[in-house]
Amino acid sequence: MAGKKTVQKRAMATVNPPRVWKFGDHVDTDQIIPGRFLTIYDPRELALHAFEGTRDEFARLARNGDILVAGSNFGCGSSREHAPLALKGAGIRVIVAESFARIFYRNAVNVGLLPLVCADTSGISDGEEAAVDPGTGELVAAGRKYALEEVPGFLQEIVDTGGLVEYARGLEEVTTCRKTTRSR
Repeated sequence: MAGKKTVQKRAMATVNPPRVWKFGDHVDTDQIIPGRFLTIYDPRELALHAFEGTRDEFARLARNGDILVAGSNFGCGSSREHAPLALKGAGIRVIVAESFARIFYRNAVNVGLLPLVCADTSGISDGEEAAVDPGTGELVAAGRKYALEEVPGFLQEIVDTGGLVEYARGLEEVTTCRKTTRSR
């Protein structure tokens, strides 16, 4: 639970309350960040092109702490890590969806973006004020509460440290191979 509080503090440290960016089912990684921008690796620069050609206002209007909400199979398509990086660069810290493409889910965690599963997001509207309540494990949007599936502790730790690379930097090295002498 301590990890969820960290995410909430980051999301609530904005001047404006977080709001919902609502998307439907089967949003693919080409919609999130078009392929022509795959030569860019800086999250903030990628964010300038997030949802370009799909929802152009996102790159201009997304604010730090906003929450992306979607239907099923969010992040389907290619396995590019650029998609969650672009969202993180835009200030998104949490994505709530009914389900995620497996590789997108893991790539999001690896870059420090929290993917949360909610059984039904149909009642959540675009532009509503929203927040994740780590104490109850719920998304609160426009005063309504939506239950979120619990994130495994080790994945929450990876997100809380900023992603897999930062998490790995904090690990203690463990010797796994030893020099042995074979007798013949």
